[in-house]
Amino acid sequence: MIKNIKQKWVTLLILLVFSAVSNAQVDTTFVSVKMNYPDFLSLVSKNNLGYAAEKFNVEIAQANTEASKVFPDPELAVGASDNGQRRMQMGYGFSTELSWTLELGGKRKARINVAKSTAELTKTLVEDYFRNLRAEATLNYLTGLKQKQVFKVQLNSYTILKNIASTDSIRFKLGSITEIDARQSKLEANSMLNDVYQSEADWKSALLELGTMLGNQKADTLYLPSGDLTKFERMFDLNELIVTAQNNRTDLLAALKNKNVAQEVLKLTKANRVLDLGLSLGVESASVVSNVVAPTPSSNAVSAGITIPLKFSNQYKGELKAAEFIVQQADALYKQTELQIQIEVRKAWFAYLTAQKQVKQFDTGLLADAKKLLDGKVYSYKRGETTFLDVLNAQRTYNETQLSYHETLYNYAAALVELEKTAGIWDINF
Repeated sequence: MIKNIKQKWVTLLILLVFSAVSNAQVDTTFVSVKMNYPDFLSLVSKNNLGYAAEKFNVEIAQANTEASKVFPDPELAVGASDNGQRRMQMGYGFSTELSWTLELGGKRKARINVAKSTAELTKTLVEDYFRNLRAEATLNYLTGLKQKQVFKVQLNSYTILKNIASTDSIRFKLGSITEIDARQSKLEANSMLNDVYQSEADWKSALLELGTMLGNQKADTLYLPSGDLTKFERMFDLNELIVTAQNNRTDLLAALKNKNVAQEVLKLTKANRVLDLGLSLGVESASVVSNVVAPTPSSNAVSAGITIPLKFSNQYKGELKAAEFIVQQADALYKQTELQIQIEVRKAWFAYLTAQKQVKQFDTGLLADAKKLLDGKVYSYKRGETTFLDVLNAQRTYNETQLSYHETLYNYAAALVELEKTAGIWDINF
């Protein structure tokens, strides 16, 4: 009779302790700014510092296009002469000459075309930078969501072990269990607390990365993403994805524009080998010579001339050959990019299908079974029908199953991000 009363009191105390949540040692009260995915991506496109720096390349290229339109500047030369014959009164002389280089062979047009094609290439490269930035930012956002779930799993597991350790302390004092059993449950709870601390740090580190993406990080505030990792199921056709990638991928378009730039550079190189003409127009003035030997009145002489450079350097064709090789190199790089895109799409496709199958594995009831196992072991432990080691094994199984589930969900979402990035499409919104 006394034994039954004692068991009832122990059970009552256990229930009271289990109802209390003891997670005061973990900091979850930091200042945060909640943000959904569309707002996050919009701010990334506006405020990311790396992207802002890349966009300056477009303006620089446009400025270079304007610079390529300039004509060669004319030159004005002004001179004076004094023969030093003061006794013979030879007088003074002045000269003025205006010279200008007349470019032949279409050099100016070739320079403008090179600048324009380079500007188009730069614009495409900036678009490709954003394609990669958008995927990277999305993965960071997803990591923030995953790490929050990991932290919640670790915290929940620690709470269970902490409560068991507290009740074991009471049971030890009442003589229901040995001191070794009470110490073991306390040790396991403290060990789990270290995992909670680590997952908390990982979560906050992931949130800090979001601030980096947004180009703004307040010292006391973290950006807190919101969303559901279970909404990333899509249906794709592999052949359509490859065709879409070949039509939409900005890096392939950049490789094509790089071929255009190489062609324009080759034309400019050929144009630079054409002779230019130097045009000059001058006026020479001589003062009066008043000596008795050869008196001469003042005079003004107008001269005009053409300068033809002797381009012996044209016999060396190294620059021309280099430009021709660059054209061949650009063509090879384009073909390589085209092939690489096909491989990337296929690899991303297989990775996405694999992640999809792994997620479906959890739909068969893995999480529910692990939860039922843990609940059953805890219930039996409360009634003194099983050991703490059984509870611990069930708790670890449930913990690992949950972590694996959240990791698989993240991998599934990340695989979709990679697949859409490689295919040159983007419809991710959650």
